[in-house]
Amino acid sequence: MRALQTATLLVATLGAGLMAGLFAAFAYAVMPGLARSADRTFVQAMQHINRAILNGWFLVPFLLPIPLLVLATVLAWNGHGRVALPWIVAALVLYLAGFFVTSSVNVPLNSALDKAETGDDSRSEAARAAFEVRWVTWNTVRALLHTAAFGLLAWTLVLHGTAGAASGGGLGGRHAAGAVRSAPVRAAPFRSSTARACAFRACVFRARTRPGPPPIRSCTRPVPHPPGRAGVRPAPEARHCI
Repeated sequence: MRALQTATLLVATLGAGLMAGLFAAFAYAVMPGLARSADRTFVQAMQHINRAILNGWFLVPFLLPIPLLVLATVLAWNGHGRVALPWIVAALVLYLAGFFVTSSVNVPLNSALDKAETGDDSRSEAARAAFEVRWVTWNTVRALLHTAAFGLLAWTLVLHGTAGAASGGGLGGRHAAGAVRSAPVRAAPFRSSTARACAFRACVFRARTRPGPPPIRSCTRPVPHPPGRAGVRPAPEARHCI
């Protein structure tokens, strides 16, 4: 289910980004350029654009994010990446707002302009006056709405990926900790240094070669660690060098 939500968010983000880029391009490039043209040229250009844009390359990224965001909301509500749920809902609201601006304002204006006559300059001027200012204003509004939705979806992907990494890392950490706890602890025997071993042997040799009763000396001999006390040096053991 998490893979489905990831794919859903990715495709919805791409669609929102394409729409935001399209409407923003009209706002800062296409319409300012057409504003410098004559009335008849403006009307004819917009008529051609409005007819040519009705194709699958526009309709799929324009319509598809809506059901995908609804699905992503349902998946997040059911527990798959709930941390991103508020951002998904906010992106869905903004995208729907931009969609309704397009369907209720820009599309009716496009339909009215498509029926305009461009045979004489007076009709072209009237058609442009009834279309341009209102269409440009609401196009800027929908461009901002779709851009905001795209930004929220991009942030949603970040949260979604972070939550997935955290859950995966936490699971791995728990497994690793369990493995460490389950591993048996073995006490390593204490190993004396070469110098201590040599000193002990020299002590024994002198005691055996010296005439008379053997002296009592304290020779240190390494003894193993008691169980469970690895790393603690034991106290030296006093022995007779005989």
